[in-house]
Amino acid sequence: MSASRTATVVVASVFLAGVAQLQPAALFETVDTVACGVGAPLGIELLCYPFMQRALVTAVCIGVAAPLVGSFLVHRRMAMIGDALAHTAFAGVAVGLLVGSVTGLPVSPYVAALVVAVVAALVIETLTARTETSGDVSMAIVLAGGFALGTVLISATGGGLSVGIKQYLFGSLATVTRPNAALLISLTALVVAVVTLAYRPLLAVTVDETAARIAGLDVRRFNQLLVVLTAVVVVAAMQILGIILVAAMLVVPVATATPRARSFVDALARSVVAAQVAVVGGVTVAYLGGIAVGGTIVLLAIGLYALETVRAGQTFTASR
Repeated sequence: MSASRTATVVVASVFLAGVAQLQPAALFETVDTVACGVGAPLGIELLCYPFMQRALVTAVCIGVAAPLVGSFLVHRRMAMIGDALAHTAFAGVAVGLLVGSVTGLPVSPYVAALVVAVVAALVIETLTARTETSGDVSMAIVLAGGFALGTVLISATGGGLSVGIKQYLFGSLATVTRPNAALLISLTALVVAVVTLAYRPLLAVTVDETAARIAGLDVRRFNQLLVVLTAVVVVAAMQILGIILVAAMLVVPVATATPRARSFVDALARSVVAAQVAVVGGVTVAYLGGIAVGGTIVLLAIGLYALETVRAGQTFTASR
């Protein structure tokens, strides 16, 4: 799949998400009916609150998409690319807010963040492939540049954007509106579809680039595809996790699942399960405790990783 085709797929996904936003009421009314119908008899009142329904739906989507892409990143030692793209997404949010405030047009900060993050992802891949710049240096340069651009745009408005941008930095249950949830669902569907269709070549490139190139695969194109998918996941997840913590869900569930996995597919499945426990549990605990949702999710994910690490260590000791 070429870079241009990848970009076309991303743009098409955003367009479909925009179409879905025109009539999101029917979808979420159905969710409301089903969730409340299940939750009320069980005494789980939070399932009857529309904002919690949206938060849980988006959390489940994040728990699927992030480890799917993160599994390829971790095994390729590209764990930090999520952090780099999150910081460029920060610049995209600032651009969206600035354009909206100046022109009065309804510019979605998430769509602006997606465009900027995809461009940044391709810049990282290009720097790594066509210059003598190593991957980690490319990520560091893009990370610094993205965050610098965001801070300059905020300061250029006299701090007027700083209030609006805080929810994107730290995540919030309240920011999960129907249009935002529809966008995230569309992006998650895109990620799952692309990973499913391109699974074998992505795996081949992940395991051994040289062998994949000898086998006739266009390694650079699949590298581009992977970084673009990472950008999509980062933007999709940041409304719940926040820009600062979004990269954690690309890495921590995969690190939790990998030691006991018998195969790459098994690692994918285990990482999705670990991510679901973290995101659903984190959203619930954050709501009940009135605490930050992004931090709660990440702490739960790290807690699962710590438990699995201790368990794996005990198993290793016993086997000796």
